[in-house]
Amino acid sequence: MNDSLKILVVVGFLALILWNLGAGLYYMLSDKGQSKRTVNALTKRIILSIALILLVVLANYMGWIEFHGVGRNPNS
Repeated sequence: MNDSLKILVVVGFLALILWNLGAGLYYMLSDKGQSKRTVNALTKRIILSIALILLVVLANYMGWIEFHGVGRNPNS
């Protein structure tokens, strides 16, 4: 898999997550508890976050990416 495609997919997921977070804030302020749009936006954000985590775990398992181990001693 191309490196730029991997980055594009992750950035796309993060953009959608932030969009739904902002939508939830907007709906919370504008609807004042009269609709379920806030709950729906935040539910979508949670689902997208879980999907992104599962995608990263799957990509590591399939060998598309490799965890680099932040803080790990490179000589061991």
